[in-house]
Amino acid sequence: MKKINQTFLTAIEKELQHQVSRLDETHTVIYHEMLTYHMGWTGEGAGEKARGKRIRPLLVLLAASASGGNWEKALPLAAGIELIHNFSLFHDDIQDKSETRRGRLTAWKIWGVAQAINAGDGMFILANLAMGDLAKSYPAEMVLAGEKIFQETCLNLTRGQHLDIDYEKREMLSVGDYWTMIAGKTATLIATSMQLGALFGNADEETQNAYRDFGHYLGLAFQVQDDILGIWGDEALTGKSTASDLLEGKKSLPVLYGLEKDGEFAKKWKEGPVKEADVREMAQYLEVEGARLKAQRQADQMTDLALKSLQMANPQGEAGDALFSLAERLLGREA
Repeated sequence: MKKINQTFLTAIEKELQHQVSRLDETHTVIYHEMLTYHMGWTGEGAGEKARGKRIRPLLVLLAASASGGNWEKALPLAAGIELIHNFSLFHDDIQDKSETRRGRLTAWKIWGVAQAINAGDGMFILANLAMGDLAKSYPAEMVLAGEKIFQETCLNLTRGQHLDIDYEKREMLSVGDYWTMIAGKTATLIATSMQLGALFGNADEETQNAYRDFGHYLGLAFQVQDDILGIWGDEALTGKSTASDLLEGKKSLPVLYGLEKDGEFAKKWKEGPVKEADVREMAQYLEVEGARLKAQRQADQMTDLALKSLQMANPQGEAGDALFSLAERLLGREA
């Protein structure tokens, strides 16, 4: 299983570099460098850690292969999915004023906000051009159907990001508001990775939908688990400070449960921004008031739904085994 994953990841990297090379021209050297830096290929600290895990394009190829398709033909799709993900990160870093990503300075900190916005826009266009390359290997009507799903997903991504930014200013939020936001911001691209992988693997519509549902619930479970780790995780394992979510006032699922309980946590939260000295106490309030347990139960429920959907999709062969293995790894992250 490790072998097939590595084969796919190597091919994905090559395809991504091919797609980004459209900007590798004399008069756009810096523009090209911004993208290669963001993708983790160049600059100080370049390498595997700077590239990220490439989970979404890997899911695309595993779904295509496990559906009986030719995964190599689906490489432009895998690249398009990963480029869209990185387009969202380009803009995310600016909107969140994040100065670092994966241990390196973000693009806007090096080249400025204006150029980073433009580079993110360029990444979006490159993603769409990559999707267009599917026409070399698939019927036009299939590519058109895939493009429609892809564009709807991009719109859902921006909806989720809009809500995420909007929620920062809103005092009253419900748990329902949270699910709506993460369905767009986190789950939609993972769901589409699976659905389109199955589509271009020649799976029938019922199987495509099962793969899509798996991706949807995987995205929801992953985000809830990330929220839990953001408050109670082991920093040595997550690489993220457990103080940051509370200090930034992030309205994660445990926080919303705590506010809903209207106990000591809610009282302290309403007094104003959380101070670093209060982080541990605030996390204890959440745990005592049951917010951690409720969030974990939700993560467990989404995990069960994800695995049931994957079983319904019935992925085949070595790619199918690798898909189940990857799903269990993603859904069972250690706290």
